[in-house]
Amino acid sequence: MHKLLMFNDEKLLRRSLTHRSYKNENPGESGDNERLEFLGDAILNFLSGEYLYQLQAELGEDEMTRRRAALVDEKQLARFAIEVGLDFRMRLGQGAIRDGGYQNPNLLSSTFEAVVGAYYLDHDRDIEALRPLVTQLFDSVPPDMMVDRSNLDSKNRLQEFVQAHGATTPPKYITEKIGGADHTPEFVSKVYVEAKLYGEGKGRSKKEAEKQAAEDAISTLKKQGLL
Repeated sequence: MHKLLMFNDEKLLRRSLTHRSYKNENPGESGDNERLEFLGDAILNFLSGEYLYQLQAELGEDEMTRRRAALVDEKQLARFAIEVGLDFRMRLGQGAIRDGGYQNPNLLSSTFEAVVGAYYLDHDRDIEALRPLVTQLFDSVPPDMMVDRSNLDSKNRLQEFVQAHGATTPPKYITEKIGGADHTPEFVSKVYVEAKLYGEGKGRSKKEAEKQAAEDAISTLKKQGLL
């Protein structure tokens, strides 16, 4: 068993593996992993930023932003999830399982984030217990995956653009769930730059909706000849 799955509090591990589709089909279940996913996402963004800061002293902010996007994007986190053995440990509802949930990159990446958040809590909020495990995973990513510009996601491309054109604040995304089943929800997102609406998008996850909103903004900027 991977060390990332070795917990003192088994209930905390159980919750980190529990998707809301499982909880909804099992009313006696105490909770799902959404709050832990939120925490894990923040921790991974910090650790990936620190990792890249220490990796090469000559890397500039833009390059570190590009590389961080590659390290923590949905597909890469899904690969990490499989690497540590989360794929068939996820606790999913029957509908999600029938729809191929064990191989779903969104579910895999979200569960990985939840486990990272739970591991941090399980080890007395000591990030030092988590850092070597996450660093080992980051080290396993081929260098060319972090330097290929195709890995720069749309959100970071949009952020680069607005920074280069004098915006004093990063793009702001307002995202909400608008429907769908527990294992196939639908979200809509709007992205604003200094209170001006730049784009809108929909997706099966908050990340996907925000990505689509950024893509919409980029498409509009290209049509206007600004990008």
